[in-house]
Amino acid sequence: MTKHKEFAIPFSGLKQGKHEFEYRIKNEFFESFEYDDINGADISLSVTLNKMSTMLELEMYAKGTVNVNCDITNEPFDQKITSSLELVVKFGDEYNDENDEILIVPHGEHQINIAQYVYEMLVLAIPQKRVHPGVEDGTLESEVIDKLEELQPKEVKENKGDNTDPRWDALKKLLKDK
Repeated sequence: MTKHKEFAIPFSGLKQGKHEFEYRIKNEFFESFEYDDINGADISLSVTLNKMSTMLELEMYAKGTVNVNCDITNEPFDQKITSSLELVVKFGDEYNDENDEILIVPHGEHQINIAQYVYEMLVLAIPQKRVHPGVEDGTLESEVIDKLEELQPKEVKENKGDNTDPRWDALKKLLKDK
Protein backbone atom coordinates (compact mmCIF):
# COMPACT_ATOMS: atom_id res chain seq x y z
CA MET A 1 0.00 0.00 0.00
CA THR A 2 2.79 2.38 -0.75
CA LYS A 3 0.63 4.21 -3.28
CA HIS A 4 -1.59 5.60 -0.49
CA LYS A 5 1.01 7.19 1.76
CA GLU A 6 -1.27 10.14 2.55
CA PHE A 7 -3.65 7.75 4.35
CA ALA A 8 -0.94 6.43 6.64
CA ILE A 9 -1.51 7.89 10.11
CA PRO A 10 1.60 7.84 12.31
CA PHE A 11 0.19 7.36 15.80
CA SER A 12 3.41 6.66 17.70
CA GLY A 13 4.35 10.34 18.07
CA LEU A 14 0.89 11.53 19.02
CA LYS A 15 -0.19 12.31 22.56
CA GLN A 16 -3.12 10.49 24.10
CA GLY A 17 -6.46 12.04 23.23
CA LYS A 18 -8.31 13.03 20.08
CA HIS A 19 -6.62 14.08 16.84
CA GLU A 20 -8.32 15.30 13.65
CA PHE A 21 -7.29 14.50 10.07
CA GLU A 22 -8.91 15.89 6.91
CA TYR A 23 -8.71 14.40 3.41
CA ARG A 24 -10.04 15.35 -0.03
CA ILE A 25 -10.83 12.34 -2.19
CA LYS A 26 -10.92 12.64 -5.97
CA ASN A 27 -11.37 10.12 -8.77
CA GLU A 28 -7.67 9.15 -8.74
CA PHE A 29 -8.22 7.44 -5.40
CA PHE A 30 -10.79 5.07 -6.90
CA GLU A 31 -8.68 4.55 -10.02
CA SER A 32 -5.77 3.37 -7.87
CA PHE A 33 -8.05 0.57 -6.63
CA GLU A 34 -9.09 -0.13 -10.26
CA TYR A 35 -12.69 0.82 -9.50
CA ASP A 36 -14.10 2.33 -12.67
CA ASP A 37 -17.85 2.53 -11.95
CA ILE A 38 -17.59 6.26 -11.25
CA ASN A 39 -16.65 9.11 -13.59
CA GLY A 40 -15.53 11.57 -10.94
CA ALA A 41 -15.53 12.19 -7.22
CA ASP A 42 -15.39 15.11 -4.83
CA ILE A 43 -15.57 13.80 -1.27
CA SER A 44 -14.37 15.31 1.98
CA LEU A 45 -13.30 12.84 4.64
CA SER A 46 -12.73 13.68 8.27
CA VAL A 47 -11.02 11.19 10.55
CA THR A 48 -10.93 11.47 14.33
CA LEU A 49 -8.27 9.38 16.01
CA ASN A 50 -8.71 8.83 19.73
CA LYS A 51 -5.41 7.51 21.07
CA MET A 52 -5.54 5.57 24.32
CA SER A 53 -2.83 3.69 26.14
CA THR A 54 -3.95 0.24 24.97
CA MET A 55 -5.81 0.92 21.71
CA LEU A 56 -6.86 3.43 19.07
CA GLU A 57 -10.37 4.41 18.03
CA LEU A 58 -10.95 5.79 14.56
CA GLU A 59 -14.14 7.55 13.53
CA MET A 60 -14.39 8.31 9.81
CA TYR A 61 -17.08 10.45 8.22
CA ALA A 62 -17.33 11.13 4.48
CA LYS A 63 -19.63 13.48 2.60
CA GLY A 64 -19.62 14.52 -1.03
CA THR A 65 -20.63 13.59 -4.54
CA VAL A 66 -19.64 10.96 -7.05
CA ASN A 67 -20.44 11.20 -10.73
CA VAL A 68 -21.99 7.92 -11.90
CA ASN A 69 -23.93 6.74 -14.93
CA CYS A 70 -27.66 6.12 -14.66
CA ASP A 71 -28.60 2.43 -14.88
CA ILE A 72 -31.59 3.25 -17.10
CA THR A 73 -30.33 5.92 -19.50
CA ASN A 74 -26.54 5.71 -19.03
CA GLU A 75 -26.54 9.50 -18.58
CA PRO A 76 -23.94 10.73 -16.06
CA PHE A 77 -25.17 12.52 -12.94
CA ASP A 78 -23.86 13.58 -9.53
CA GLN A 79 -24.92 11.25 -6.72
CA LYS A 80 -24.65 12.60 -3.18
CA ILE A 81 -23.19 10.20 -0.65
CA THR A 82 -22.55 10.20 3.07
CA SER A 83 -20.94 7.45 5.06
CA SER A 84 -19.34 6.78 8.40
CA LEU A 85 -17.19 4.05 9.85
CA GLU A 86 -15.89 3.30 13.32
CA LEU A 87 -12.76 1.20 13.65
CA VAL A 88 -11.01 -0.01 16.79
CA VAL A 89 -7.29 -0.72 16.50
CA LYS A 90 -5.79 -3.05 19.08
CA PHE A 91 -2.25 -4.30 19.47
CA GLY A 92 -1.40 -7.98 19.28
CA ASP A 93 1.21 -10.49 18.17
CA GLU A 94 0.41 -10.35 14.45
CA TYR A 95 -1.60 -8.36 11.93
CA ASN A 96 -5.27 -9.43 11.74
CA ASP A 97 -8.01 -7.66 9.80
CA GLU A 98 -10.59 -10.46 9.67
CA ASN A 99 -13.09 -8.51 11.76
CA ASP A 100 -14.72 -5.49 10.06
CA GLU A 101 -14.72 -3.35 13.19
CA ILE A 102 -11.52 -4.42 14.95
CA LEU A 103 -8.05 -4.28 13.44
CA ILE A 104 -5.15 -5.91 15.23
CA VAL A 105 -1.68 -4.60 14.46
CA PRO A 106 1.65 -5.91 15.79
CA HIS A 107 3.07 -4.25 18.92
CA GLY A 108 5.99 -2.68 17.04
CA GLU A 109 3.85 -0.78 14.50
CA HIS A 110 4.06 2.99 14.53
CA GLN A 111 1.49 3.89 11.84
CA ILE A 112 -1.77 2.63 10.37
CA ASN A 113 -2.91 2.93 6.75
CA ILE A 114 -6.66 3.52 6.45
CA ALA A 115 -6.88 3.65 2.63
CA GLN A 116 -8.53 0.22 2.26
CA TYR A 117 -11.13 1.05 4.93
CA VAL A 118 -11.88 4.40 3.30
CA TYR A 119 -12.26 2.75 -0.11
CA GLU A 120 -14.66 0.09 1.19
CA MET A 121 -16.67 2.65 3.15
CA LEU A 122 -17.12 4.90 0.09
CA VAL A 123 -17.91 2.12 -2.39
CA LEU A 124 -20.58 0.77 -0.05
CA ALA A 125 -22.07 4.26 0.25
CA ILE A 126 -22.78 4.45 -3.49
CA PRO A 127 -26.30 3.14 -4.17
CA GLN A 128 -26.43 -0.15 -6.02
CA LYS A 129 -29.23 1.06 -8.28
CA ARG A 130 -28.33 4.42 -9.76
CA VAL A 131 -31.25 6.34 -11.23
CA HIS A 132 -30.86 9.86 -12.61
CA PRO A 133 -33.07 12.33 -10.70
CA GLY A 134 -34.49 13.50 -14.04
CA VAL A 135 -35.80 10.00 -14.74
CA GLU A 136 -37.64 9.90 -11.41
CA ASP A 137 -39.36 13.26 -11.85
CA GLY A 138 -39.76 13.00 -15.66
CA THR A 139 -37.66 16.05 -16.58
CA LEU A 140 -34.73 14.26 -18.24
CA GLU A 141 -34.56 14.66 -22.01
CA SER A 142 -32.69 11.69 -23.41
CA GLU A 143 -32.67 9.64 -26.60
CA VAL A 144 -32.84 6.48 -24.50
CA ILE A 145 -36.00 7.64 -22.69
CA ASP A 146 -37.61 8.63 -26.00
CA LYS A 147 -36.82 5.22 -27.50
CA LEU A 148 -38.17 3.39 -24.43
CA GLU A 149 -41.43 5.34 -24.66
CA GLU A 150 -41.65 4.61 -28.38
CA LEU A 151 -41.18 0.86 -27.82
CA GLN A 152 -43.55 0.69 -24.87
CA PRO A 153 -46.55 -1.62 -25.53
CA LYS A 154 -49.62 0.26 -26.74
CA GLU A 155 -52.86 0.05 -24.78
CA VAL A 156 -55.38 -2.48 -26.11
CA LYS A 157 -58.65 -0.88 -27.22
CA GLU A 158 -61.49 -2.35 -25.16
CA ASN A 159 -64.74 -3.73 -26.63
CA LYS A 160 -67.65 -1.38 -26.11
CA GLY A 161 -70.14 -4.02 -24.94
CA ASP A 162 -68.05 -6.07 -22.55
CA ASN A 163 -64.62 -5.66 -20.96
CA THR A 164 -63.40 -9.19 -21.62
CA ASP A 165 -60.72 -10.38 -23.91
CA PRO A 166 -62.30 -12.53 -26.66
CA ARG A 167 -59.45 -15.02 -26.46
CA TRP A 168 -60.69 -16.13 -23.03
CA ASP A 169 -64.32 -16.64 -24.02
CA ALA A 170 -63.83 -20.29 -25.01
CA LEU A 171 -62.31 -21.06 -21.63
CA LYS A 172 -65.13 -19.31 -19.81
CA LYS A 173 -67.62 -21.53 -21.66
CA LEU A 174 -65.89 -24.57 -20.16
CA LEU A 175 -66.45 -23.21 -16.66
CA LYS A 176 -70.16 -22.49 -17.37
CA ASP A 177 -70.82 -25.91 -18.94
CA LYS A 178 -70.23 -27.75 -15.66
